[in-house]
Amino acid sequence: MKFDHLRATYFEECAELIESAYAQLTALADGNANDDTVHALFRAIHSVKGGGGAFGFNRVVGLAHVMETLLDQLRDGVLAFNPDLVALLLRGTDALADMLNAERNGTQIRDGFEDQLISLFNDAAGQAAPNEGEVIAQVKAEGHTGWRIEFRPHAALFRHANEPLLLVRELRRLGEVAVTADWTRLPTLNEISAEDSYLNWRFELLAEVTRDKIEEVFEFVMDDCELTIEPISDDSDVPTSEAGIDTVTVAAGLKPAGTSLLGVKAPLTTEEAPANITPAQSVRVDVSKVDRLVNLVGEMVINQAMLVQLGSALPPDLCPGLISGLETLSQHLRELQEGVMAIRTQPVRLVFARMPRLVRELSSTLNKDARLIITGEATEIDKTVVEQLADPLTHLLRNALDHGIEPPDEREAAGKPRQGTVHLSAEQRSGRIVIEVSDDGRGINRERVLARAKERNLIPADAQLTDAEINELIFLPSFSTAATVSAVSGRGVGMDVVRRNIQALGGRIAVESNQGSGSRFILSLPLTLAVLDGLVVSVGQEAYILPISTIVESLRPNKRDIHSVAGHGEVLSIRGAYVPLLQLHQRFGVRDAVTDPSRGIVVIVETDKAGHLGLVVDDLVGQQQVVVKSLETNYQPVEGIGGATILGDGRVALILDIAGLATASATYTPPSAGTASTPANAVMH
Repeated sequence: MKFDHLRATYFEECAELIESAYAQLTALADGNANDDTVHALFRAIHSVKGGGGAFGFNRVVGLAHVMETLLDQLRDGVLAFNPDLVALLLRGTDALADMLNAERNGTQIRDGFEDQLISLFNDAAGQAAPNEGEVIAQVKAEGHTGWRIEFRPHAALFRHANEPLLLVRELRRLGEVAVTADWTRLPTLNEISAEDSYLNWRFELLAEVTRDKIEEVFEFVMDDCELTIEPISDDSDVPTSEAGIDTVTVAAGLKPAGTSLLGVKAPLTTEEAPANITPAQSVRVDVSKVDRLVNLVGEMVINQAMLVQLGSALPPDLCPGLISGLETLSQHLRELQEGVMAIRTQPVRLVFARMPRLVRELSSTLNKDARLIITGEATEIDKTVVEQLADPLTHLLRNALDHGIEPPDEREAAGKPRQGTVHLSAEQRSGRIVIEVSDDGRGINRERVLARAKERNLIPADAQLTDAEINELIFLPSFSTAATVSAVSGRGVGMDVVRRNIQALGGRIAVESNQGSGSRFILSLPLTLAVLDGLVVSVGQEAYILPISTIVESLRPNKRDIHSVAGHGEVLSIRGAYVPLLQLHQRFGVRDAVTDPSRGIVVIVETDKAGHLGLVVDDLVGQQQVVVKSLETNYQPVEGIGGATILGDGRVALILDIAGLATASATYTPPSAGTASTPANAVMH
């Protein structure tokens, strides 16, 4: 359709506005609000209303209008915020989000969906709304008989689908209007452009209305005109004749002037606006175009690595210009890669903003009292990761509310506040994004989990597990401790799905729990899925990539500092501490590798949970940027491997997943002499 691209932009902006509305309402609910908070909330709802009217979304406009009316009274101090009004505004914002989604997807919201809410908003606003007599009395007390309005449109007024005659029609709804046109800017006939506006207008409005009513008439053309509004006193001369002007109809679906599709406008001023207005410095780009750009940069990184490899084989004095040019190319390519990845990243608030509603609605369904605290929502992560986070986080929050947070009476009996707390946070840590979902509920009942797992034959009946291993049982397929199946839980299709989804993103999930005091789920995700800085290491004839962000140091250890621990392999004594060693040639079954750590290199890396880990390799090859290729997509998941890449000499190298190696090393038993496990590199051959 003709305006499909405009509709798409409108809905994208709506998502941002609804997110902003939720953020302001959360601040109000937490008592952290100020005047700017209220104004921001009003602008968000007002903008949704303005854009909805342009596209004929009358039901959206109707609900947004009554919300706007209530917010107008709140920001003017006519009404005071209280928990009931905040809860009502949250319900209204939820309903707006549902209605916008329905319009976007072309589905129908049931008849009467918003009627009760509109009635509640009208009732709330009606309690303090001044009657018409009070408004008139206020105007008369100011000594005004009307208003003089100077309207000087910019040349681009018509190109933005605006029409002064519509403003005249709106003003006439307020009272008697005298209209005078100023022709002084009209050029000669051969200089006229049919798309430009040349006339200025003066309106004399005889009506006992406030300035706000007049500002509402011009609100969508504020960025496209110079406007002055002055009161007319009793002794002012008021023209009695009106210009003969016919009204016209504006085609539906065109966006108002001086606004985004949602009608976001500049603040009103009675002073003249500057002649030159700087346009917004932003542009919307289709994601597929950005993805193609990222892929091209990745291929350039691979080609650049190949050129550097070839250049390094030449004598330094043979082609000094070539070597210098390759170094400059590497620098520019790095800057290009960082810029492209910055385009791909988005703040996690885009998915976090959906969660407060989930907590409110589910708490009500479960008859529990819980609040959600969000921190780190400005943390940026790759767009593809952001888009896939919604389902795992939804499962985790539902799990926290259903299984973790206790009913208010139970919490009070346990000496806890009646209101439970769920904390959702995000931060960048060691080159990864760590997202945590924690609660102060009852924690994991390990005895019940263990009994349930044995009952369903998920583990042997005589299995003896540690607390950490019992915690991990909740991620098994078909596992659930719910006594009955409900709309919230009980089918055992939640936590295993969460783990699979997170692993599909190249991430991992861990759980910590203390019975009686709550649980904490930690999601660790790659910061970027495209390019990373890596250290190339050799193990036998194979090459591996270690992410630079995880490396603490590297050294060739003395033989006397290496000790064997029965049942746990070897450890390295360094500066009074012991670091467990992992022989990569044993872990991945690589032949002809260095087996004595004192003859090889130990690279000490930092893990999320296991502290430091020493990886034994043959040698360090060098540092370079590598393009990450998904191993899951092209083959299958391999424990301890986070992806693959192509080196400058054309060889395939595997990218090590440090956390995965740390987890595997905790239970890994080195093979006896003369045996070898299946090489991980074989998956690429």
